[in-house]
Amino acid sequence: MARSGSGSRIAALSVAGVLAGTVLVGCGDGGSDSDTAGSAKKASASGGPGAREEGTRAVRSAYDRTAEEDTARVTLKVRTSAQGDSVTADGKGTVDLEDGDSVMTVTAEGQRMEQRVVDQVLYQKPPAGQAPGGKPWIKIDLEKVAARQGAGGQTMNDPARSAALAKAVDDKDVTEKGTAEVGGVRTTRYRVVVDVAELPDGRKLSEQVGPTLPMDLWLDDEGRIRRQQVDMTVKAAPAARGESRAGASSGPRQVTVRTVLEFTDFGVDVDADAPPARQVTDMTDEAARQGGVRS
Repeated sequence: MARSGSGSRIAALSVAGVLAGTVLVGCGDGGSDSDTAGSAKKASASGGPGAREEGTRAVRSAYDRTAEEDTARVTLKVRTSAQGDSVTADGKGTVDLEDGDSVMTVTAEGQRMEQRVVDQVLYQKPPAGQAPGGKPWIKIDLEKVAARQGAGGQTMNDPARSAALAKAVDDKDVTEKGTAEVGGVRTTRYRVVVDVAELPDGRKLSEQVGPTLPMDLWLDDEGRIRRQQVDMTVKAAPAARGESRAGASSGPRQVTVRTVLEFTDFGVDVDADAPPARQVTDMTDEAARQGGVRS
């Protein structure tokens, strides 16, 4: 597949989508009930008036229960579309469910890239000869980028704040959608709608992703997340001069991102180490200007 100007920018945004999705697990919101998962199943099966409330409790406690496992193996698929072009990125690796450190291999448009997140700094190793600066690795400080783009972006990128997503869900926003096997494990699927206004700096964030954020969660018998699907429609910056196709609008673009993650092998080792500084080119400023992550 040839890389057009817009296609290249979509590939960059797909990596940003990977990051946005992976940190949604993060750390929990505290005070989980050890009987929540079981009581939710009983209420749903009986069709009683407490079914929706129990489903909400199961969703909220899932973030705690998953984070309590400390680490997991993760696979993901991110489909990013804009202006008639789309890119699918596939990844696999390991993630620290509490602080967000991760080691992954991401493949998009037939090219493979190594990616690490260490202490909220993203390191990427593009295919040989494609990294700027003549060094094998690039780095982007996610906290600095988030600070320049507003606190709303930091909510999406900071695992320590990701529990706010669960807190922004109430009874009317959770619907049980049946059961399914995920990686050979029986799960219960929940459709969740997050009220963006309830998130930190929600007004700013809603300008980027709209008033609500739809998610689907598949929880196992212990209430842990086995699969998570997030759909976002993001208002992206206009294409740079010369990159937009004939007839394309030069105004803000609508970029849709679907991120699907699956978690297995809880407790696996995660060796997320920063590469040597002499091998790294800092691209934080450029990432902040573009509003995305280069690939």
